[in-house]
Amino acid sequence: MNILFLLKPKSDIIYIFDHYTLQQALEEMKAHHYAAIPVIDEEGRYAGTLSEGDLLWAILSHEAYDNQKRDHMYVRDILKGRQNVPVNVNAALDDLLLMAMNQNFIPVTDDRGLFIGIVTRRDILQYYYDMLHHADADIVKIS
Repeated sequence: MNILFLLKPKSDIIYIFDHYTLQQALEEMKAHHYAAIPVIDEEGRYAGTLSEGDLLWAILSHEAYDNQKRDHMYVRDILKGRQNVPVNVNAALDDLLLMAMNQNFIPVTDDRGLFIGIVTRRDILQYYYDMLHHADADIVKIS
């Protein structure tokens, strides 16, 4: 079973490119009130997730307290690897539930490894809640 029914497609979400400056990343995250944002490379592959903590540590370690310094630092240089490991569209729902315990969203890639969107923790929990509610309703009907 694929997870496309839970997918928020790339066209409907905000993401940034790894060649963005630190300042551009800050502006995007501030504008959308994001604590973390998916990052993709020029080819459309998932490069990682940039978090507020990554930005803070980059600013502190490079003493980039002003816009001028932040304009010379790039997202690709401060990414801490892949905090949010991507899944393929054919991932198991149970795997998504386990991943959602530690991250707000799960990046999704297609069979070519291209980033196609995310599945949010909220949507996963809603799916399981609906399943449980539906099962409870069936039990009541049988009784």
